[in-house]
Amino acid sequence: MEKVVERFINYAKQYTTSDPKSKTYPSTDRQLVFMKKLVEELKQIGLSEVEMDKYGYVTATIPAKGISDCPVVGFISHVDTSPDFSGESVEPQIIENYDGCTIYLKNKVCIDPKQFPELLNYKGQDIITADGTTLLGADDKAGVAEIVTAAELLLNSPDLKHGKIRIAFTPDEEIGKGTDYFDVKKFGADFAYTLDGGEIGELEYENFNAAGATIKIKGLSVHPGAAKNKMINALLVAHKLIAMLPPTQRPEHTEKYEGFYHLLSMNGGVDAAELLYFIRDHDKTKFEEKKQFLTEVVKLINTEYGSEVVEMEMADQYYNMREKVEPVKYIIDIAEKAMIDAGVEPKIKAIRGGTDGARLSYEGLPCPNIFAGGHNFHGPFEFVPIPSMLKSVEVILNIAQAVGKVKK
Repeated sequence: MEKVVERFINYAKQYTTSDPKSKTYPSTDRQLVFMKKLVEELKQIGLSEVEMDKYGYVTATIPAKGISDCPVVGFISHVDTSPDFSGESVEPQIIENYDGCTIYLKNKVCIDPKQFPELLNYKGQDIITADGTTLLGADDKAGVAEIVTAAELLLNSPDLKHGKIRIAFTPDEEIGKGTDYFDVKKFGADFAYTLDGGEIGELEYENFNAAGATIKIKGLSVHPGAAKNKMINALLVAHKLIAMLPPTQRPEHTEKYEGFYHLLSMNGGVDAAELLYFIRDHDKTKFEEKKQFLTEVVKLINTEYGSEVVEMEMADQYYNMREKVEPVKYIIDIAEKAMIDAGVEPKIKAIRGGTDGARLSYEGLPCPNIFAGGHNFHGPFEFVPIPSMLKSVEVILNIAQAVGKVKK
């Protein structure tokens, strides 16, 4: 327990926020600073084939112990934190023996069980939070800490028999670029698991189909006293576009398998404005319909103004991994049994988001997602119960041993 907690707190303090506007890979040098520290730590605990490539991917091997004819399994987590909220100068703190009451943090931030009822599931447990001024970074440094801790245990526990295991840590997952240069063939695993899920028991092999759209609006700024029939206010054009999208298909009004349009950012003035939208849906047909509808909205606005007032660039980001995982469903069965053997109730559900595993699955590495234990990612209300992290480590150990019993 001390190891995984110590690691997580240390990792959480490292500033690794990714940047969606960056043109470099990784998007921020601060991720590389942390990756280099990871390399040294992995070497220190005795892993083999430890390396960081020119893109920042860190990979390593846990050599086989007593088993040689089984598949190679991988475990993967990402090191970047979301740009949605500050990840600089994170100060983790442990709430010991949580009493079921509101947790008061700085800046009048409260993690209130009335707002977050899942907190009550962890009454009596030790919980890690940030101090209210930043996110915590359990997404996904909890996963990183759990994989590294499990790797050390597998290396140093003679009774734990397993085949060859590969681990990897990736940058830029939070901005949809986590596997842009990931070399699946070189990684050399037959399948893998991302440790990037939320609450204890989560096991996921469905996720959103995802696209991003950058919308640029050209206004016409003239003196407001002489603006009649001349001015085109780019901000009001942006407002018109936003209003034409169905309000019931926004993140705050959707759940389960319902998709959405997410306005991520909006900036500008009278003469120019820019919107960044995310489009999400589990169903491929509905996903394509959403993209087409947004395209038609842009065309309609341009027709109204009689010129190319609005320009849009749209690109797919990742797809639902279910199509690639179902043909090898036994890897889900292995993870499910590993949880049950650890005393954890599996909660198989669709991800309302995406992971590196979604893209990796389409690149030939089937890669479902397992809980890392955190809640309320991407903001100051984030927390992770310590017992959930311990169970995640135990599940990794159980999977490693179970894969060792599978004939290749």
